[in-house]
Amino acid sequence: MRRLHQNLSVRVLVAIAIGILLGAISPAAGNAMKPVGDTFVNLVKMVIGPIIFLTIVTGIANMADLKKIGKVGGKAILYFEIVTTLALLIGLVVVNVLKPGAGINVAALAQGDVSKYAEQGKAMSFVDFVTHIVPTSIVDAFAKGEILQIVFVAILFGIALTAVGSHARALVDLLEQLSRVFFRIVELIMKVAPIGAFGAMAYTVGNFGLATLLPLG
Repeated sequence: MRRLHQNLSVRVLVAIAIGILLGAISPAAGNAMKPVGDTFVNLVKMVIGPIIFLTIVTGIANMADLKKIGKVGGKAILYFEIVTTLALLIGLVVVNVLKPGAGINVAALAQGDVSKYAEQGKAMSFVDFVTHIVPTSIVDAFAKGEILQIVFVAILFGIALTAVGSHARALVDLLEQLSRVFFRIVELIMKVAPIGAFGAMAYTVGNFGLATLLPLG
């Protein structure tokens, strides 16, 4: 029983149940929990960029062989393309068979200017895509949370460290230690995951009602 109490998944499920109850009993209180969910999401976003950068850089730097890096990179790209294609196929099947979102009361959704999202959703040509991968500055990539740009910078940085060789060993060791620190931060963030789940679910039920859970489920 004690282990069950310490299990993160169990605590998240319990928090979701409490959030549903709060949103159903007191919609106003449920709506007030929106900042709680948003804060947790921001916490997760905060560490994604640095973790991706540090993981790629230290991984490449520790290979110490540019030829091996090329082989691993080729396999990684092939894996990425295959898995992405499978994910798209699964998404198409799910959206056509289960029709997620059907039945949600659109009139109850918050109204606002969606032009910026429509702009982001416009089709991007191959040239635009390639151009977008290269950031105007390293800081800009991290500030905007552009994952592809962060990956590009990390690959360049890792290759450069490998090319420098033993002279960069101290920096590689420092980055490895920094990576451990960020993974520890992730562990700390996950401890408050139940609170984030509670806030998000309380807001969802409080704002859209219990009926929203059926199509979402």
